Amino acid sequence: MDSHTISALGRLDVVETGRRRRWSEEEKIRIVSESLAGPRLISATARRHNISRALLLSWRRALTAQSKARSAPTFVPAVIAAEPSASVIMRSNGGRIEIVLPHGRRVIVDASVDSAALARVLEVVERQ
Repeated sequence: MDSHTISALGRLDVVETGRRRRWSEEEKIRIVSESLAGPRLISATARRHNISRALLLSWRRALTAQSKARSAPTFVPAVIAAEPSASVIMRSNGGRIEIVLPHGRRVIVDASVDSAALARVLEVVERQ
């Protein structure tokens, strides 16, 4: 063996980096939310929590993918029914209800109207 290879193998240092940290999902979400709170907060947030910028970015991508998967459109079963005799449209102006009848007639009542009295009025209007 050459002398330069012997001296290179003569010293061996073992550097312990410590255990790998485990982050709970709640901690990840909190850190990612903190990084999304304002512009240019990725590096600052990563430094504050002593993690790499790349790890924070991967957590952000994973969280975005999860939220997109949850909000993905799904199919809803459709049921074809007979046309109703009246359609009710709720309006937010003062708690009023507008009822549009099939022949274009409209009845506008307060949201606190007596339902029995309203039913009688609608019967009369539909017969005309």
